[in-house]
Amino acid sequence: MSLVEDMEDAGFRVFEAGNADDALGLLSEHLESEAVFTAADVHGSMEGLKVAALVRQTRPDVAILLTSGYLKIPKHDLPGMIPFFSKTYEVDRVVNHIRELTVRRCGKVCFAPAFTP
Repeated sequence: MSLVEDMEDAGFRVFEAGNADDALGLLSEHLESEAVFTAADVHGSMEGLKVAALVRQTRPDVAILLTSGYLKIPKHDLPGMIPFFSKTYEVDRVVNHIRELTVRRCGKVCFAPAFTP
């Protein structure tokens, strides 16, 4: 089962993007988006750390989570103390973390966060 399917099964509305540019486009099209889950080594005009920093700057209301199976990123290099998940991660941990982050931002459990692998 793919991670997108796992997230949908957990009750999230998922917008999947193939690269950084598409992810940023989806985020600007879907203002209801509450979270972004991106790879540090995502393809496109910028890598995942820059995507995370840009999202943090332009949409501070959006929760951000970062992952990588190749890169090990020191906590002090993560913009705004963004949570980092090394691959392979447990989907339940990611789901619970997104729920926790969106609860902090909106005050209740939110079931419509965006997700970008």
